[in-house]
Amino acid sequence: MSDRTLTEAPAPASSRHVDAGDEGYSKDLKSRHINMIAIGGAIGTGLFLGAGGRLAGAGPSLAIAYAVCGVFAFFVVRALGELVLYRPSSGAFVSYAREFMGEKGAYTAGWLYFLNWSTTTVADITAAATYAHFWSLFTDVPQWVLAFIALAVVLTANLISVKYFGEMEFWFSLVKVAALVVFLIVGIWLVATSHEIGGHTPGLSTITDNGGIFPSGVLPMLLVIQGVVFAYASVELCGVAAGETENPEKIMPKAINSIMWRVGLFYVGSVVLLALLLPYTAYSSDQSPFVTVFDKLGVPGAAGIMNLVVLTAALSSLNSGLYSTGRILRSMSLSGSAPKFTGVMNKGKVPYGGVLFTAAFGVAGVGLNYFMAEEAFEIVLNFASLGILGTWAVVMLCSLHFWRRAKQGRVERPAYRLPWAPYTQLVTLAFLLTVLVLMWCDGGVGRTTVMFVPAIGAALVGGWFLVRRRVAELAAARD
Repeated sequence: MSDRTLTEAPAPASSRHVDAGDEGYSKDLKSRHINMIAIGGAIGTGLFLGAGGRLAGAGPSLAIAYAVCGVFAFFVVRALGELVLYRPSSGAFVSYAREFMGEKGAYTAGWLYFLNWSTTTVADITAAATYAHFWSLFTDVPQWVLAFIALAVVLTANLISVKYFGEMEFWFSLVKVAALVVFLIVGIWLVATSHEIGGHTPGLSTITDNGGIFPSGVLPMLLVIQGVVFAYASVELCGVAAGETENPEKIMPKAINSIMWRVGLFYVGSVVLLALLLPYTAYSSDQSPFVTVFDKLGVPGAAGIMNLVVLTAALSSLNSGLYSTGRILRSMSLSGSAPKFTGVMNKGKVPYGGVLFTAAFGVAGVGLNYFMAEEAFEIVLNFASLGILGTWAVVMLCSLHFWRRAKQGRVERPAYRLPWAPYTQLVTLAFLLTVLVLMWCDGGVGRTTVMFVPAIGAALVGGWFLVRRRVAELAAARD
């Protein structure tokens, strides 16, 4: 199959780029899988665990930060959704970058995405091992052993078939959604009945009597945006999964449109309830805010149940990372910008080479957990942040190029479109740049991470010089 990018000469609107990396996949993901993958991508440890520390820092204004970041996350996934309806691809934004930005664009997009998920894989197995230590049964088990077990279990399911991945992600997401629904119901009841929580009566007075919406000013809310945006870091996953489902034109719009109200209900709604139930000073970064509420209610076993939910969220993220990077690496491999073995598929139609390559970094994470158990999570999480910023930027750039070609009559936009183009893309790109600036302004680990940007850029440039000959040879062979 041809992998050729459209030339600058005008082409018919019906002309479609065909990516060799899209061949060979099964179509075993059903509507319920895609819907739950969309939900799971929008709900992660950023809410279950990270909201505690952010509430303590920014107060109730955290809900505004979640709402703002949620809007831009929706723009990103809506832009990706339009591209998916134009041409479903398991290579997702890497395939679209190849079509609209050339091989250099695809190479950059793919390796930034790999940077995000390879480091997130280490963070996920570290988080899973840390959460497992909560129960006395695992207290004496070394953290690196638990990290290895978590990786082995999820890797095995990914290698068998996409159906196993879909089923695992379906149930992981179901657990997360069920936990949030229970919390929302209980929280609303507590506020409505003014039920006392740990000696405090919930209600609007919880906010007004403790400094209002901005207890420490507007600046803390702006600085916390850099952390909040990464809570939505997996929303693009449903775009990758579209390449392995039947009738994506029917399934994808519903799944993507539902992300917006889920963000409003689960993220913003949960944070508002947390702010109404207890003063923001009651929360901390070392405990899930949901556990804090149930602990103060005196509900027996609440901490253990919520810890199980947070553990599920970490395993869900690990599951998604292995799945998506395997597909992205295969698309890159068949064009020459990734190692050849990452393009190999097994009998289950799984690109096991790419999945194993990502898992290899997870094994390195097991070693990190052995030598630096306390610092492992913080070290890798900050590098993942740069990868997701780059990935979202690539999606919006592809969308911008797509809009421009549609205006020229060279491609045809589907009925399902990103609204207010091209202004939506430009505003989102400006927002992503602002997040990078906020990381620098916050100092500490965030500034150190930004300082690595030139080094990552140099590595990408050096890598391109290593693969460009093979990329050119494969392109010539296809043409």
